[in-house]
Amino acid sequence: MIYRVVIVEDDPMVSLLDRTFTEKDTRFRVVQTFQDGQAALDWLAQNPADLVVLDVYMPIFTGLELLQALRRRDIPVDAIMVTAANDTATVDQLLKLGVVDYLVKPFTFERFQQALDTFCRHREAVAGGEVTQGALDKLFSPAGPAAHSAPKGLQESTLELIRQCLRDAPPQGLPSEAIARQTSLSVVTVRRYVNYLVERGEAASTVNYDTGGRPCHLYRPQH
Repeated sequence: MIYRVVIVEDDPMVSLLDRTFTEKDTRFRVVQTFQDGQAALDWLAQNPADLVVLDVYMPIFTGLELLQALRRRDIPVDAIMVTAANDTATVDQLLKLGVVDYLVKPFTFERFQQALDTFCRHREAVAGGEVTQGALDKLFSPAGPAAHSAPKGLQESTLELIRQCLRDAPPQGLPSEAIARQTSLSVVTVRRYVNYLVERGEAASTVNYDTGGRPCHLYRPQH
């Protein structure tokens, strides 16, 4: 399933960053961007979306006012806050409105990816006719066993990003340099993560001698 995302951010540079980070994850597609909450509300009242990536401080109609209006109208869209607003009153109000995650600017790609993962866990937990205890535990206890599956120094969200890149790779696999370009990670970081996946048996590594120069390793999922 591809989740439909709307970005509401009045700073063009941050809006572009939100879009770039969102669309690095193939589970998501940005369908609209807005610079004020009123325009976003008018569109969301007429069009379906799964997730809003939302700033607080905006002209005309703030992110808080937009989220309150969405809730009053029962428009079924989740929200991730990406904002400079970090005063306790605003944070408390937004948490009570049920935001999926809250990122304070400036933020990193890895932290943004964690927010997208949290959204996906939420959607997976409530999919289907009944919610299992295991699904609820995974949703409400991200610090539990699932979060500790990666060893110290490796982040589960980054592992999942590289797994997704490998799943989308051509049959022969991808070199670490190509994975680095697609994930915006350093080559050194990519090699550390793919070597871990190879050790776990999740990925396979072969040597490509047809490079016309120094042979390189190609990585692909282990089927």
